[in-house]
Amino acid sequence: MPLGTNNTTKTIADKFIPELWSDEVIAGYKKNLVLANLVTRMSHKGKKGDTVHIPAPARGSASAKGAGAQVTLIAPSHSEVQVSINSHYEYSVLIEDIVEVQALQSLRRFYTDDAGYALATRVDSDLFAQAESLQGGTVGGSGASAWEKAVIGGDGTTLYTGNSSNASDIGDAGIRKMILALDNADVPMDGRSLVIPPIAANDLLGINRFTEQQYIGSGDAIKTGKIGMIYGVDVYVSSNCPTVSPASGGDARIGLLLHKDALVLAEQMGVRSQTQYKQEYLGDLFTADTLYGVAELRDNAGIAFAVPAA
Repeated sequence: MPLGTNNTTKTIADKFIPELWSDEVIAGYKKNLVLANLVTRMSHKGKKGDTVHIPAPARGSASAKGAGAQVTLIAPSHSEVQVSINSHYEYSVLIEDIVEVQALQSLRRFYTDDAGYALATRVDSDLFAQAESLQGGTVGGSGASAWEKAVIGGDGTTLYTGNSSNASDIGDAGIRKMILALDNADVPMDGRSLVIPPIAANDLLGINRFTEQQYIGSGDAIKTGKIGMIYGVDVYVSSNCPTVSPASGGDARIGLLLHKDALVLAEQMGVRSQTQYKQEYLGDLFTADTLYGVAELRDNAGIAFAVPAA
């Protein structure tokens, strides 16, 4: 039987095939994540409930064994971390038929890439906001209490003053002090990352230790935002680092030195995309969304620092 001449084939309808949209959105999402790739990620996909309970066992201690004596039993008190799955974000556009007929296919690629970027930015922003709780800080502080437990980048020990910025350029001494703080808290060396705003990348280039050790090994998988390594810590640049605007003094940008166990991202629904034809609008509705929650996992496994925004 001969083929018809007016069939709607995949080639004709390819701009609105949901699977293709989904693949491109997920690719854009993964490409633009920075901080989310550096923290603990838990999948809660396909499971019910709005809270994830993560056991937080306390470390035990070794006991001396005396000859002929029984072993010493220990019973440390364990706790848990609760992650509320309360962040549901979406990106939606309505593409009218006239656009579908007249526009280039690059329009689809723009929307899918933009959706991935918007959702990735939202996830990273929520993780950065949660990082304000590290070292005993309070999330959402303002004025003098904004990032009250952050240190200044220059020395790594002086607390940042949120109501009149005393932020200073990141320096070798500051990095070493922050690393020492994590060492003293018995935070594993493996899995640490230094996340800096773009303005601080220029300062790092003036630190000999960074330029001497800067590399991305040929056997290392390329990771989004990674620009090098210093003192064994991978360095990443993120334009999503928060900006703090004090009542007096110049704006500051916040960076992080953290281990992956400092924060957790629990995803109940990964990035998905859907399309639906809306006859009342003579167009296709495209929506990409994700459902997740973030929380602090280990308070002393990360430290925030403030550098000048300009």
